[in-house]
Amino acid sequence: MAAITIKRTEANDPDFPHLVAMLNRELHEKYGDLQLIYDTYNQISGLDTVVIAYVDDVPSGCGCFKKYDYKTAEIKRMFVKPECRKLGIASSIISELEIWIKEEGFPNIVLETATKQHEAIAFYKKHGYEIIENYGPYWGMETSVCFGKKV
Repeated sequence: MAAITIKRTEANDPDFPHLVAMLNRELHEKYGDLQLIYDTYNQISGLDTVVIAYVDDVPSGCGCFKKYDYKTAEIKRMFVKPECRKLGIASSIISELEIWIKEEGFPNIVLETATKQHEAIAFYKKHGYEIIENYGPYWGMETSVCFGKKV
């Protein structure tokens, strides 16, 4: 059984951009030019609310959040390396993000994923997220599905 450790950090942690680059490559391979639109909504430089998961001290997954409004945090950049999936890493990441979000005083969480991300959609539902009306930049985007949860 692999040892999973979670680290709270910030966007300039060298492991974070490396993992985000892997996520971006995966999304660009799947969605092509459509992903260029979404890239504008995924700017995370300067964030100090980043979580990185390590498996046996190797960076294997990440996630972060940012303030959406005064009572809502938005989860961004959830990713686990393909070879590390199905080990409980994503569950560890989202759990830590939810704890941190609650500590920061946000009672609500929102997030967006794409309609083709079937595993992500199932994951969020499994963790108590409910589909909500598309919000903010995702309003009217048929390729987006948005979720919300109270913490």
